[in-house]
Amino acid sequence: MSIRLYNTKHARKEEFIPIEPGKVGIYCCGPTVYNYIHLGNARPLVVFDTIRRFFIWEGWDVTYVQNFTDVDDKIINRAAEEGSDPKSIAEKYIAAYFEDTKALNIMKADVHPKVTEHIADIIALVEKIIANGHAYVADGDVYFDVRSLPSYGELSGRDIDDLRSGARVEVDSIKHDPLDFALWKKAKPGEICWDSPWGQGRPGWHIECSAMSCKYLGGHFDIHGGGADLVFPHHENETAQSKAAGYQFANYWLHNGFITVNEEKMSKSLGNFFLLRDILAKFPGDVVRYFLLATHYRSPIDFSDDKLTAAAKSLERIRTSYRLLLDAQKKAVSGTNRQLTESVEKARAAFTAAMEDDFNTALAISVIFDFCHESNSYLAAGDISAEDVAAALALFDDFEAVLGMIIPPAQETAGLEEALLDLIIKIRGEARAKKDWATADAIRDGLKELGIAIEDTADGARWKRI
Repeated sequence: MSIRLYNTKHARKEEFIPIEPGKVGIYCCGPTVYNYIHLGNARPLVVFDTIRRFFIWEGWDVTYVQNFTDVDDKIINRAAEEGSDPKSIAEKYIAAYFEDTKALNIMKADVHPKVTEHIADIIALVEKIIANGHAYVADGDVYFDVRSLPSYGELSGRDIDDLRSGARVEVDSIKHDPLDFALWKKAKPGEICWDSPWGQGRPGWHIECSAMSCKYLGGHFDIHGGGADLVFPHHENETAQSKAAGYQFANYWLHNGFITVNEEKMSKSLGNFFLLRDILAKFPGDVVRYFLLATHYRSPIDFSDDKLTAAAKSLERIRTSYRLLLDAQKKAVSGTNRQLTESVEKARAAFTAAMEDDFNTALAISVIFDFCHESNSYLAAGDISAEDVAAALALFDDFEAVLGMIIPPAQETAGLEEALLDLIIKIRGEARAKKDWATADAIRDGLKELGIAIEDTADGARWKRI
């Protein structure tokens, strides 16, 4: 089965046909580094990390590029607020970005380009757009001439005349049209700037991503991604200026949905704005990742602590099944009983089909739950071969390779915590053998208060998180 994805440009699902067979180039817009990333920033990072992981899992050769905007009005303003300089501010929040994304198990991109390291590339691209008749110089600024490109608005599905009618007309503006946007901004006194053919200044926001994506992926690449809030104007302007430079640019545009709070879009103005690291102070990164992937990437997600708590419980149910398989591995008998192995094969096929259908992680997770239910039933019935268990554990490895949060961290399965729990359960078992019910019950109740449930079975006591 081929991969089908929803292309924003055509507002429909389309078969993914790579430019070069077996290879895929992906560009995902990264943050403007003037603050710690918020949950809205985190969603596209998790989504496109998962898409990248799936391509890799299927055997594709993936080149993944995700930028940092490290010069911007917001960075300049934050530097002034903190009595620092823009470079130091950017470096501070880039370092924080890697701390936060590590907690979400997000792989580093193949390339993390920074705007300040690509000024020459940006200037060269602006020069090409001017030479092609799609931009003009006005008092040290360079503006893209929207009227010069008939296809403007095709990505976002907007009519240029409607956009113009709603645009604010600036008094004495040097722009030819209110919709024209800056490719290069003339430097203000004391502001960070670079020399250019048009005088000292710095890049506009949109031109940065065009220059960096084309540098590392070429002027024609497979997938461009980001949040739905970027469709217009950022991505519309990106594709317009790239085409104006003579590039075909991205074949497929993927956009994740918004995060809401009480069904209102998360925003600073509404005061419902949550920094990722504040959330990570209350919930583990794998739970946050699960929460973000349990909904299809194009659908909105409504955020609350209660929903993260529910996500934690759901993830633990999956991990309990995984732990039961690890326990069974120690006790599995030899044989040819293939019931569980057949369930593994069906589950892997269903999981793959879900991911190939526009990266439907919500459906993929439901496949995992169905498999866990079957696996638990087979394990409870016994008569499970070592081959069955190995196949099931290999399937969990596949789930983890794609979703990045299924298997517990190593210290949970093989570290000190498990060793201590096993020791406590052994001591409780010895108490039960001596009919010391008071001690056994005290251990059970104490562990329950700590979020660990003890289940007494015919094969001995088992523990799970609750």
